[in-house]
Amino acid sequence: MHRRFIALLLLLPSLGAVAAPEVLERRLDNGLKVLVKPDHRAPILTSQIWYRIGSSYEYGGITGVSHVLEHMMFQGTERLAPGEFSRIVAENGGEENAFTGRDYTAYYQNLAKDRLEISFELEAERMRHLKLAEKEFAKELEVVKEERRTRTDDDPQSLTYERFSAAAYDASPYRNPIIGWPGDLEQLRLEDVRDWYRLWYAPNNAILVVAGDVNPDEVFALAEKHFGPLAAEEIRPPKTRAEPDQLGEKRLRVKAPAKESYLLMGYKTPSMADAEESWEPYALEMLSSLLDGGDSARFARELVRGSQIVASAGASYRAFERLPGLFLFDAVPSKGQPIEAVEAALRDQIARIQSEPVSGEELERVRNQVIAAKVFERDSLHYQAMQIGLLETIGLDWRLADTYVERLAEVTPERIQAVARKYLVADRLTVAVLDPQPLDDTEPTPTRGGMGGQTNVR
Repeated sequence: MHRRFIALLLLLPSLGAVAAPEVLERRLDNGLKVLVKPDHRAPILTSQIWYRIGSSYEYGGITGVSHVLEHMMFQGTERLAPGEFSRIVAENGGEENAFTGRDYTAYYQNLAKDRLEISFELEAERMRHLKLAEKEFAKELEVVKEERRTRTDDDPQSLTYERFSAAAYDASPYRNPIIGWPGDLEQLRLEDVRDWYRLWYAPNNAILVVAGDVNPDEVFALAEKHFGPLAAEEIRPPKTRAEPDQLGEKRLRVKAPAKESYLLMGYKTPSMADAEESWEPYALEMLSSLLDGGDSARFARELVRGSQIVASAGASYRAFERLPGLFLFDAVPSKGQPIEAVEAALRDQIARIQSEPVSGEELERVRNQVIAAKVFERDSLHYQAMQIGLLETIGLDWRLADTYVERLAEVTPERIQAVARKYLVADRLTVAVLDPQPLDDTEPTPTRGGMGGQTNVR
């Protein structure tokens, strides 16, 4: 083992002691789980509230409702006028935002250490006392529709990804876009949003995470003061629609105005919650970084700079999801290169991983980069809280974040080869090709979209 890697591993305990202190937790009588991670390096904090609700909980006819509700959370409560929430945070020197994902909706404020109670007072107010007026709903629904037009309908790569996801999954709710299908947004009504809010925005369906220069006992006392009086809701999570076994390779072609072709490939893979072997998600993470982990990774080195067959190529995998997902590849061909040649090049890279174990030297280099990035991410209070909130919201233990780096360090060439052989096979594969159509000269040049993510309020 290279001495540089040994030095990094030896450094992990001391870094963990500084940047990953103990997390204290408490559950209020109404079901709200409160997690506090003290970090006294600077007089600041982040306060985040995570709700176990996102697009994967939605059903046909109301897709997009979670994201629309996220917008409405800034449009007034019984005590606060529309926009007043953001104004109060700004006046206290803070920043705030929100995001909707497939498995969660989350809200956060980053503030000075002595402003925590302001955050709690505001979030408790809108947890159970949102106004949900027709005027604001109509306005925000149009904002969301325009967001969908600019980010998906007018972005050929994002549009391809949306159609690809709908084809890749037969039953899984991950087939629905976070922002919602256009027809569902057209028929969405305020009553739908109001019912969604009443059912899911309750203390027993939320996780409150605070990280920063705080005293845990004071945080728990403030949480009890502001969130404790809120009533719980009877939560009945929808039954999960299990994705059936795929019975062969799927292919689709998307015709849309675009300047260039685009390729998407996705293989069905497990998440951390349902993997047959606990080490598999970590091996899949390392495989993703081996192929697309910066300028020295295989795609950049061999396909972009080497053969120059692609202008760009990527690989991604998400271990932390509520349901099984996809190991994704995407690529844009270099000028003059046919999309068929690009697909063949990606398949060759996969076949090589399956037939030839990665060398110890290459794996060490990639692992050093991945582990260093994970270690230094711990310097961010916001990131620390995000990891805790995400894990708890999808039903995993927050302690996984503290062992993640060590588990990555255990990945071997044999395990990478094993997951590639097991999961990157034709019967698990969906392929989508963007077939570029003539552009209207008046249309703006679309921004690069690609492989999914979360939707922010602004």
